[in-house]
Amino acid sequence: MVTQPDRPAHRGQRVTPPPVKPAALAAGIPVLQPPRLRDPEWPERLAALAADVAVVVAFGQILPKPVLDAPARGSINIHASLLPKYRGAAPIQWAIIRGETETGITTFQMDPGMDTGDVLLMRPTPIGAEETAGELSERLARLGAEAIVETLDRLDALARWPQDHAAATLAPRLKKSDGMIDWTRSAGQIVNLVRGCNPWPGATTTTPAGTLTIWRARAVRDARHGAPGTLAWNPSGRGVAHDSAPAIMTGDGLLLPLEVQPENRRAMAWSDYLHGARLDAGARLGVP
Repeated sequence: MVTQPDRPAHRGQRVTPPPVKPAALAAGIPVLQPPRLRDPEWPERLAALAADVAVVVAFGQILPKPVLDAPARGSINIHASLLPKYRGAAPIQWAIIRGETETGITTFQMDPGMDTGDVLLMRPTPIGAEETAGELSERLARLGAEAIVETLDRLDALARWPQDHAAATLAPRLKKSDGMIDWTRSAGQIVNLVRGCNPWPGATTTTPAGTLTIWRARAVRDARHGAPGTLAWNPSGRGVAHDSAPAIMTGDGLLLPLEVQPENRRAMAWSDYLHGARLDAGARLGVP
């Protein structure tokens, strides 16, 4: 098995192996950890293993052709989207952020491009209306395991078909700044951002009480217009949800946070946060 080198991780920055390494060693599988597969000695070392086929999952590097061609039947990738949509490092997150209702698993024969090779097998699945990126990742991991076993079992019978490159969309690696909430967008779009950025990097906003991460939220229909980011009551004078907690005006509708996390504190219910932060209707979020 080939995986990334051990690297510092977690709060103590202890050198930590990739999760697959201990599992492989426990199963008696030798582990190789090249710093860079582009280094010239690695294609020869991989070819010397005399593998029939390589399966690549979330390796994190674009692999050069000599590496891809080292196994007799080349290399197969498991990708968490219905290619050619969402090529790149974060297909699950961007599918949710952009409001997709369906995604899936694609297995494909790898070439030197980024997720551009011929498709072998597709397994679509709906995206739940409240499903987060973390929850969908777990579900797709199970679906991906089933898909690659089926692909290998049927490798001689599967017909490859080329991707429509003109229809491709990209899903670049998320940055912390991608989670910043723009309150001028619609409540539905912001809910998708919240879901797509859970568990990382989190959908964040400034508040009069400091930076706040919103982990779960719901869109609420409301025809009023006001400054986006403003806490607002409903017309009856009561809150738009449980505990009479105000929601947040957006460019279209209201956003009701459900679970939030102030900076350097634990996650909590929205109503508990408002009580502790002493924020009420009329307070403004997202103001520098």
